[in-house]
Amino acid sequence: MTSKRAYVDGFVLPVPRAKLEEYRAMAQMCGAIWKEHGALDYVECVADDVQSGEVTSFPQSVHLKEDEVVIFAWASYESREHRDAVNEKVMNDPRLADMKPETMPFDGKRMFWGGFKPLIQL
Repeated sequence: MTSKRAYVDGFVLPVPRAKLEEYRAMAQMCGAIWKEHGALDYVECVADDVQSGEVTSFPQSVHLKEDEVVIFAWASYESREHRDAVNEKVMNDPRLADMKPETMPFDGKRMFWGGFKPLIQL
């Protein structure tokens, strides 16, 4: 792959509508830290046109509750090795030391994520 964005971390999670602004502030801080440590981009999106499906869907994937919205997000990197190096720096960043699951503005047990190699890029 010749693209500069040869690896992507993606994640999906539910956020209570009442905590969306708190989540936005946290995401802004985290995104800045990821970028500072080398991520090429960092994007977080809130669901706008997402319906429940018959078999599966974004809402079903996170067991979405009525008072929640789905967040779909990603960060991109030059390679998996670059991603691993960036994430190691991020995980050791002292600004994130106080972030604990019980203080997050979302239920981390219903969040899912993974690393992906692009199949096509147009």
